[in-house]
Amino acid sequence: MRILRRREVEAVTGLSRSTIYAKVADGSFPKPLKLGKRAVGWSEVSLQEWLNALASRRDS
Repeated sequence: MRILRRREVEAVTGLSRSTIYAKVADGSFPKPLKLGKRAVGWSEVSLQEWLNALASRRDS
């Protein structure tokens, strides 16, 4: 399992930092994993699942 840091998440999703954290707060984006005292990251698998779900809702 690969862990993506915030900048990579921004690049993959096209979302800004503030939008990512707003979506995390409202439950519409995967929660980050705490990697250290001040470091977080997202599972590449959870982001791919989120993107797939977004695409399938768009196609419906």
